[in-house]
Amino acid sequence: MIAAVQSNQPPASHVMSIARFERFFRIAASLDVDKQDLKRYSDFINQKLYDLLLRAQAIAKANGRVILEPFDLPITKGLQECIHEFERLDEEIELRPILDHLATRPPLDLAYGEDVEARLPEIVGGLSVALARTFNIIDSGLKNPSGVHWRKCFRIFNLLL
Repeated sequence: MIAAVQSNQPPASHVMSIARFERFFRIAASLDVDKQDLKRYSDFINQKLYDLLLRAQAIAKANGRVILEPFDLPITKGLQECIHEFERLDEEIELRPILDHLATRPPLDLAYGEDVEARLPEIVGGLSVALARTFNIIDSGLKNPSGVHWRKCFRIFNLLL
């Protein structure tokens, strides 16, 4: 039997993912993020995506449907613009596959339609652009977001989504 060698090094794909996120935040909002920020980012995305999906579920139920459709998602004009901006940025950064993995599908009472499943990575991308730009609204000279900045962003998005 061959013993597995434990490595303290993160997998190459994980390092690549971190580098892409760092690049994304630099391009989207001139921010330098670190590993702690990426954990906060993941928490943010999971919470806000869940909030959007809960509202979509309520809309679908109110309309007598048992499957979530794209028109059930409460996508505002601003978020739609951020989704388009993400699509432009993604051509250069190629984050979509990572966001597809990150976009957890929380269990809901209703099933996800195929079109909703397909849209989740771009919605996460739009939320990411909106988040990055919110840091600059909070502090226009910000380069390295702190926990305080993250908490302010969470509070702002909790009011709006």
